[in-house]
Amino acid sequence: MAYKEIIYTVEDMVATITLNRPERMNALTMVTYQEAEQALREAEADNGVRAVIFTGAGRGFCSGDDVRELPGPPTEEQLAQRKIPVKGRPTPLAAALLSFEKPLIAAVNGAAVGWGMDLALMCDIRIASDKARFGEVYVLRGLVADIAGWLLLPMIVGLSKAYELLLTGDIIDAQEAERIGLVSKVVPPDDLMPAAKELATRMTQLPPVAVRMTKEAVKKGLDYNLAALGEYHAHALGVLFGTEDFREGSTAVLERRQPVFKGR
Repeated sequence: MAYKEIIYTVEDMVATITLNRPERMNALTMVTYQEAEQALREAEADNGVRAVIFTGAGRGFCSGDDVRELPGPPTEEQLAQRKIPVKGRPTPLAAALLSFEKPLIAAVNGAAVGWGMDLALMCDIRIASDKARFGEVYVLRGLVADIAGWLLLPMIVGLSKAYELLLTGDIIDAQEAERIGLVSKVVPPDDLMPAAKELATRMTQLPPVAVRMTKEAVKKGLDYNLAALGEYHAHALGVLFGTEDFREGSTAVLERRQPVFKGR
């Protein structure tokens, strides 16, 4: 199918999904989410695809949700009622990433923050350019990270470091990401896609059924309940979207100033 905000290509049994909004540092819109999910479904169904690479066009990997499409700061009436609707399940793209059966590699070429970092976390392996940056910045906006942040991040970097990243919103560089095990390898920008493709190509030469069952075995070892996690995430956002602190965090971003949180 034709895509507007991503580029989907297949070569030598490797599909590449490129987020293609470089003017917005590949910030995600509803269209981007839908197209990326569709591309994953297309790759899953294509027997000629045995591995997938996720990357971003231009200088950024993914800067998270496009702020122009986020729910606006809650009104006084919404704050009083504490009611902002939130879906009670994982987003379709998160569900597609977490259930994907073939090897999935993130080639992180630049900033990966917010849902951009979550996207990288939901890939099986991360390779980074030395220009890459990572940050779970949700707490700075009065929000909670998505499922990848509080499920996968502690497994990847350990509980203490995960808490540090989640509770400070700090942005770390590629070298620190490699030191803590967040990424497998850091390479110069020009070497990023060749390195990702070389790794993906190696995996395409392996027996596909054994690869799929290996991924499934790892997931069974992690033993998480995706539906329950989605329900809690929805509950947390339902509470947080109705707080004054979320209103302050959102407004501060738009006004380019430091927020002042009051705990209500």
